[in-house]
Amino acid sequence: MTATSTTPTPHDVGSTRAITVAWDVLSAITVLSWWLAPGHSEGPATASIPITVAAIALGVVKSRVIIRHFMEVRSAPRWLQRSTDLWLVVLWGAVLVIYLW
Repeated sequence: MTATSTTPTPHDVGSTRAITVAWDVLSAITVLSWWLAPGHSEGPATASIPITVAAIALGVVKSRVIIRHFMEVRSAPRWLQRSTDLWLVVLWGAVLVIYLW
Protein backbone atom coordinates (compact mmCIF):
# COMPACT_ATOMS: atom_id res chain seq x y z
CA MET A 1 0.00 0.00 0.00
CA THR A 2 1.40 3.40 -0.90
CA ALA A 3 0.79 6.59 0.98
CA THR A 4 -0.84 9.38 -0.93
CA SER A 5 -0.02 12.98 -0.32
CA THR A 6 -2.85 15.37 0.46
CA THR A 7 -0.59 18.40 0.14
CA PRO A 8 -1.64 20.41 -2.90
CA THR A 9 0.92 20.94 -5.61
CA PRO A 10 1.81 24.49 -6.68
CA HIS A 11 -0.31 24.00 -9.82
CA ASP A 12 -3.35 23.05 -7.71
CA VAL A 13 -2.89 26.06 -5.45
CA GLY A 14 -2.68 28.45 -8.42
CA SER A 15 -5.72 26.86 -10.01
CA THR A 16 -7.71 27.12 -6.80
CA ARG A 17 -6.71 30.76 -6.41
CA ALA A 18 -7.78 31.54 -10.00
CA ILE A 19 -11.17 29.88 -9.46
CA THR A 20 -11.65 31.84 -6.23
CA VAL A 21 -10.81 35.13 -7.95
CA ALA A 22 -13.16 34.24 -10.84
CA TRP A 23 -15.93 33.48 -8.34
CA ASP A 24 -15.36 36.81 -6.58
CA VAL A 25 -15.49 38.67 -9.92
CA LEU A 26 -18.73 36.89 -10.87
CA SER A 27 -20.27 37.78 -7.51
CA ALA A 28 -19.24 41.42 -7.87
CA ILE A 29 -20.69 41.61 -11.38
CA THR A 30 -23.96 40.12 -10.12
CA VAL A 31 -24.21 42.71 -7.34
CA LEU A 32 -23.31 45.53 -9.75
CA SER A 33 -25.96 44.35 -12.24
CA TRP A 34 -28.56 44.30 -9.47
CA TRP A 35 -27.50 47.78 -8.37
CA LEU A 36 -27.88 49.11 -11.94
CA ALA A 37 -31.41 47.74 -12.28
CA PRO A 38 -34.03 50.50 -12.08
CA GLY A 39 -36.63 48.24 -10.41
CA HIS A 40 -35.45 48.88 -6.85
CA SER A 41 -35.22 52.66 -7.13
CA GLU A 42 -37.99 55.06 -6.19
CA GLY A 43 -39.86 55.81 -9.38
CA PRO A 44 -41.27 53.76 -12.16
CA ALA A 45 -38.95 51.34 -13.91
CA THR A 46 -38.31 52.60 -17.43
CA ALA A 47 -36.10 51.34 -20.23
CA SER A 48 -32.70 53.01 -20.37
CA ILE A 49 -30.22 52.53 -23.19
CA PRO A 50 -27.10 53.32 -21.08
CA ILE A 51 -28.16 50.88 -18.35
CA THR A 52 -28.98 48.22 -20.92
CA VAL A 53 -25.62 48.65 -22.65
CA ALA A 54 -23.88 48.44 -19.25
CA ALA A 55 -25.82 45.27 -18.37
CA ILE A 56 -24.89 43.70 -21.71
CA ALA A 57 -21.23 44.65 -21.22
CA LEU A 58 -21.32 43.05 -17.77
CA GLY A 59 -22.95 39.99 -19.34
CA VAL A 60 -20.08 39.73 -21.84
CA VAL A 61 -17.49 39.87 -19.07
CA LYS A 62 -19.42 37.41 -16.91
CA SER A 63 -19.85 34.97 -19.80
CA ARG A 64 -16.16 35.13 -20.64
CA VAL A 65 -15.12 34.50 -17.04
CA ILE A 66 -17.46 31.50 -16.83
CA ILE A 67 -16.25 30.04 -20.12
CA ARG A 68 -12.57 30.62 -19.36
CA HIS A 69 -12.45 29.46 -15.76
CA PHE A 70 -15.31 27.05 -15.23
CA MET A 71 -15.33 25.39 -18.65
CA GLU A 72 -11.51 25.11 -18.68
CA VAL A 73 -11.07 27.05 -21.92
CA ARG A 74 -8.15 28.99 -20.41
CA SER A 75 -5.98 25.88 -20.82
CA ALA A 76 -7.45 24.95 -24.22
CA PRO A 77 -5.74 25.56 -27.57
CA ARG A 78 -5.60 29.18 -28.69
CA TRP A 79 -8.02 28.57 -31.59
CA LEU A 80 -10.70 27.46 -29.10
CA GLN A 81 -10.08 30.47 -26.88
CA ARG A 82 -10.43 32.82 -29.84
CA SER A 83 -13.49 30.96 -31.15
CA THR A 84 -15.32 31.30 -27.84
CA ASP A 85 -14.40 35.00 -27.66
CA LEU A 86 -15.70 35.53 -31.20
CA TRP A 87 -18.87 33.62 -30.38
CA LEU A 88 -19.47 35.85 -27.34
CA VAL A 89 -18.95 39.02 -29.37
CA VAL A 90 -21.39 37.85 -32.07
CA LEU A 91 -23.97 36.64 -29.55
CA TRP A 92 -23.95 39.71 -27.32
CA GLY A 93 -23.62 42.04 -30.32
CA ALA A 94 -26.76 40.48 -31.80
CA VAL A 95 -28.60 40.92 -28.49
CA LEU A 96 -27.59 44.58 -28.39
CA VAL A 97 -28.58 45.19 -32.02
CA ILE A 98 -31.96 43.55 -31.47
CA TYR A 99 -32.55 45.68 -28.37
CA LEU A 100 -31.56 48.93 -30.06
CA TRP A 101 -33.54 48.19 -33.20
